[in-house]
Amino acid sequence: MTGSVGAPAERREGREKVSGTARYAGEFPSPGRAQAWPVPAGVAPGRVTGVDTAAALAVPGVVAVLTHENAPRLAEPDDPALALLQNARVPHRGWFVALVVAETLEAARAGAAAVRVTYDAEEHDVTLTASHPGVYVPEEANGGHPAVREQGDPDGAFGSSTARVDVAYRVPPLHNHPMEPHTSTARWEDGRLTVHTSSQGTGAVRAVLAGLFGLPEERIVVTAEHVGGGFGSKGTPRPDVVLAAMAARETGRPVTVALPRRFLPAVVGHRAPTLHRLRLGADADGRLVSLTHEVTTHTSRIKEFVEQAAVPARVMYAAPHSRTVHRVAALDVPSPSWMRAPGEAPGMYALESALDELATELGMDPVELRVRNEPDVEPDSGRPFSSRHLVECLREGARRFCWAGRDPRPGARREGSLLLGTGVAAATYPVLVGPSTATARALPDGSFLVRINATDIGTGARTVLAQVGADALGVPLERVRIEVGSTELPSAPLAGGSSGTASWGWAVHDACAGLARRWAGHAGPLPRQGLEFRADTTGAADAGSDFARHAFGAHFAEVAVDTVTGEVRVGRLLGVYAAGRILNARTARSQFVGGMTMGLGMALTEGSTMDAAFGDFTESDLASYHVPVHADVAGIEAHWLDEEDARLNPMGSKGIGEIGIVGTAAAIGNAVHHATGVRLRELPLTPDRVLTGLLDRRT
Repeated sequence: MTGSVGAPAERREGREKVSGTARYAGEFPSPGRAQAWPVPAGVAPGRVTGVDTAAALAVPGVVAVLTHENAPRLAEPDDPALALLQNARVPHRGWFVALVVAETLEAARAGAAAVRVTYDAEEHDVTLTASHPGVYVPEEANGGHPAVREQGDPDGAFGSSTARVDVAYRVPPLHNHPMEPHTSTARWEDGRLTVHTSSQGTGAVRAVLAGLFGLPEERIVVTAEHVGGGFGSKGTPRPDVVLAAMAARETGRPVTVALPRRFLPAVVGHRAPTLHRLRLGADADGRLVSLTHEVTTHTSRIKEFVEQAAVPARVMYAAPHSRTVHRVAALDVPSPSWMRAPGEAPGMYALESALDELATELGMDPVELRVRNEPDVEPDSGRPFSSRHLVECLREGARRFCWAGRDPRPGARREGSLLLGTGVAAATYPVLVGPSTATARALPDGSFLVRINATDIGTGARTVLAQVGADALGVPLERVRIEVGSTELPSAPLAGGSSGTASWGWAVHDACAGLARRWAGHAGPLPRQGLEFRADTTGAADAGSDFARHAFGAHFAEVAVDTVTGEVRVGRLLGVYAAGRILNARTARSQFVGGMTMGLGMALTEGSTMDAAFGDFTESDLASYHVPVHADVAGIEAHWLDEEDARLNPMGSKGIGEIGIVGTAAAIGNAVHHATGVRLRELPLTPDRVLTGLLDRRT
């Protein structure tokens, strides 16, 4: 072993990115390439009754205008959100009703502004309430989780509990907003389709395009060499890649579609709003007797997506009587989808906030309350954990955060107009893994080439996979080259669900270990083409497990609340994680800190509003949807335990890309309560809400 795994190796693509030579999906030059700009619908919902393209076609440089009347016909997709320009139906505001193709981006934008569309508008309903008459219980929530799980008699146990908390929380719609908007460049040549796209998985894009256009997959090449973030919104194909392929086929030219940022909330998915009701009952010693978590959310009328926000409550704490329920209302809204830590981020915010309220009710330290309710096995399934070191994370975090010196009384610390407080919350995320294929080749020059269709969405996957390969080969890291991000490479699943490195790394490890054995038995010089070994983890990576596999963590936050302005400033954030073997200390810390920063935004600044009158999101760009900036992020520390778990994969690793966001918002909210004595139950904790809470408390 070379010791590459675990070392803080620098990103392989780092120099390209900082020097501007890394090429993204819209930056691949091609002779005759055109640019396209979509036209969003102005009603929600309704039907297009007419499209006047004359003025658009008269704009200098405009090549074509695609509408439902002249666009190429597509096969019916599995995802109805990709049935673009196929009929006059408008399911929600912002749905694309035309596409203008032009010589330049400026001409395409001017042409799109000149398109005149008339509609037969219908009444719309976009407002989610827990009592909405259309609310129903689906068969399952996202990820295939049963919508309802119940054990024992939660209502009866709650009624007889010594300490009880019955509270409601609200998380607003949230938007992914990756730095690189959704962009695709498509080119047709001799019946073959080549696509550069900003996606978390090129294999899924190729499969969808093959179905839509009736092509064998081998006649399509999809690449995602560099991806400027996704946070879930690029997990499956989005309208940009379908529109680019349609326009390229129609015009006979390469076409780039780069979606304007203000269009993204309506067409690439969003974190659906979630309304939470939690009822926690405990005995006098703080042991949970009853736990109920009910979630109501929305979905679109064309595609059901149910945020699995009650699922974490099935994992976290021992309670003999429990109920977790998901309900959903189909509204005239854009289709929700994945956003970093779907289910866990909003669900754990509500659960960990309610647990903090229970600690207050009991007069118990919130760290000790969590420790006291540590389960021996996974509460929902009864399976033993492959590893679970949540208590150790809480204890280590408390030590690092000097939690023992905390005055538990709310509002006890003041510095002038500032009230100071600290809070804690736990975090969890499941271990997900899927089958992959990879090849490893020893070359005559002494180097090694590893090939796998992984996608590096900014996480450092290239670097980490090279480290895994170098260790398995027993060679220095600099001798291993790696190719990722194309369907011309051995197939692998998308980057999502914190499953990428665990899935891809397994195949890379097996390919390199197999090559090492073959190489050791090879006599004489290597052949000119080198020596290769191919690995396929089908049947192993996707095999069931007798163990419940999860990562865990503990978040601690210190805040200062300005009683004059209502502003909340986070002075310290600490995360301590038990996430298996850490494969690269540098990129892992970056992922943890990035997740915590996103959780800070969820707590304090990020939130969207569905406009009841117009039926669309009012916060549609970064001027109105506020993400944290450098000035908002003070001291953030990420640490981890040296956790060994042989029941995961050959590397012993768990996913780390999402757990950082999971408990952060709750820790901050709990700290705000500790600072002020005010419990705010709706995110984000903006100054107006904080001031209103402080005023209500005074009166």
